[in-house]
Amino acid sequence: MLLTPMRYKDYIWPHNPAVYSITYERQVAVHKVPFGRYCTQDLGQGCRVMRGQGEFAGKDAYDEFRRLASVFYGEGPGLLIHPLWQIANAHFTLLKLEQEPLPDYVRYSFEFRERFDGYGDGLTALEGAAGARRSSALTRCTVTGGDTLWGIAQRHGVAMEDLLAANPGIKNPNFIRTGEQVVIPC
Repeated sequence: MLLTPMRYKDYIWPHNPAVYSITYERQVAVHKVPFGRYCTQDLGQGCRVMRGQGEFAGKDAYDEFRRLASVFYGEGPGLLIHPLWQIANAHFTLLKLEQEPLPDYVRYSFEFRERFDGYGDGLTALEGAAGARRSSALTRCTVTGGDTLWGIAQRHGVAMEDLLAANPGIKNPNFIRTGEQVVIPC
């Protein structure tokens, strides 16, 4: 099966990392009870942690690692899109060079932590309120054979994050069907 490349912000991996894992955590507090044993309290689900290992090979291997490192230096979260797993708004929290770099081979590991504030997109301006922004018009695009969500975003001059936000029903941007309607934010 041919998979689309993994992506984070504007970086596209030349080939997918060899190892990729997702850890789901639940926070539980343990409290000692006087003259008793203990009780537990479920504090809720923690963030997903996506880790992996990969390698770059060829004459530009170390240059490719530098490009990935420059994305790591960028601040703020971004969309992490894996060809099979659910999209995550995540922070790039770790990039580790696993060996002394060779001119034609670099082995590395990485970690992303999902960002979830639980507050949605913040406050919404009301129509007609002083200084409020009017809601923007939406258009629709019908997916044809060979279309990709990335191609649709580029064709309409829309950021991928905005396109995904306007289409919450699309869970994996790598799998869209011919005839499906895609909302294009203006």
